[in-house]
Amino acid sequence: MLLLSAVLCPIVLGACLPLFRFRRRLPREIYTLAVTLLTGAMVLRNAFFTQGDVTFSFLHLTENVVCSFHLDSLGRLFCTLVAFLWPLASLYAFEYMEHEKSPNSFFAWYLMAYGVTLGIATAGDIVTMYIFYELLTLVTLPLVMHGMTPVRTAAGIKYLYYSLFGAALAFAGIMLVLARGSSAAFTPGGVLTDLSRDDVPLLRFGYILVFLGLGVKAAVFPLHAWLPAASVAPTPVTSLLHAVAVVKAGVFAVIRVTFYSFGAELLRHSAAQWIPFALAAFTIVFGSVMAVREKHFKRRLVYSTVSNLSYILLGAALLSAQGLTGALLHMVYHALMKFTLFSVCGAVTTVTGRERVPELTGLGKRMPVTFAVFLFSSLAMTGIPPLSGFHSKWALASAGIAAGGPIGIISVSVLILSAILTAGYLLFIAYRAWFSPDADSGCERTECGWRMTFSMLAVSLATLSLSLFSGPLTAFISTIAAGAV
Repeated sequence: MLLLSAVLCPIVLGACLPLFRFRRRLPREIYTLAVTLLTGAMVLRNAFFTQGDVTFSFLHLTENVVCSFHLDSLGRLFCTLVAFLWPLASLYAFEYMEHEKSPNSFFAWYLMAYGVTLGIATAGDIVTMYIFYELLTLVTLPLVMHGMTPVRTAAGIKYLYYSLFGAALAFAGIMLVLARGSSAAFTPGGVLTDLSRDDVPLLRFGYILVFLGLGVKAAVFPLHAWLPAASVAPTPVTSLLHAVAVVKAGVFAVIRVTFYSFGAELLRHSAAQWIPFALAAFTIVFGSVMAVREKHFKRRLVYSTVSNLSYILLGAALLSAQGLTGALLHMVYHALMKFTLFSVCGAVTTVTGRERVPELTGLGKRMPVTFAVFLFSSLAMTGIPPLSGFHSKWALASAGIAAGGPIGIISVSVLILSAILTAGYLLFIAYRAWFSPDADSGCERTECGWRMTFSMLAVSLATLSLSLFSGPLTAFISTIAAGAV
């Protein structure tokens, strides 16, 4: 019951927020933070203090399809990540949104997105996950379109069209699982057993449809274009989309369906492995190249996300325990690093109004804390040892080498190339900020407010801690991967 409460609490209380018609900032922020922390406490109670897997069934659609919440080790990992980052994202948003209109509406949708994301993380079957996956589109659309300016409205419509197209593709593949699977419930190793010879090609084709459908939110090429467009949303929304909500829900859903519905054994050595692998490998390089070319600060980080999401998909496409370990490690580490990078972007825009990379020259001297955080996260994202990005990329490269053959060669090659490009598009910014003179040199040293600063520093500290003490997390994730493959 506590599991259901954790999902419903932010959805229901978020929907109720506009009813209070908060006119002052402080009561609204107290309400939002209280709901966020209460939800996080319930999530962590389930994740750390409940023995074994937790299941709660709430709706019988058919005899074989039962909608349920189920918290296993993979769900605990994603729930913990969401519960850690969401309160910090909310604290950051309090300061940023002081200059935006309609804050009551914004934080209402913000809270509901929290509950829906937890619904995806704790879904016990493919139908429940699909329902919450599509609800995520509905509750994040108003966030992307917040303020209803023409450019944000156009971005929201693009996001909606892409999401609906992905929903249709995923639905077709999910129907095949329900028709041929032993159960709709997520089961390690998959539910497609005792298949006839004629069923195998059709189900592999169904997996490709599901991968592409879920891959819309994971921004895999060529279905990525909505994500750069959505960068016009307020920075707390962008940070939310990239770190813990939409795109991470996308890669999480791909992992769920791959290893807990279709099963790695069905997909190995077939087009159902090669096509997702090839798309992920191409997207890694494509996103990195586009980030190098992009001059707008936030959109450069968006293309970085496009690239790094496919690190996770690449690891999953290897269909091995090692590959899944690397994928899940990068899912966690990238969420922390990218949250920080987007937070820096929002802080710079708030304090200086600058949005383009050439305009960041010399800002390290004016905003030393902000750009120290940026430099640290950039080094981690590049994969400089012993920082967290190195651990996940090393795990992915090791998995590629273990796979051998063309898959291994391609995996290692794209990871090395992307690391070089990442150093170029991130460390170049840090160099300009710290070692080039500021054109506006007369300005005094200044930083964003304490709420933004605290959020950035807290997540950076978490990244540093996981960099230096990665053993327990790696061991936990390795156990998850071993049980799933």
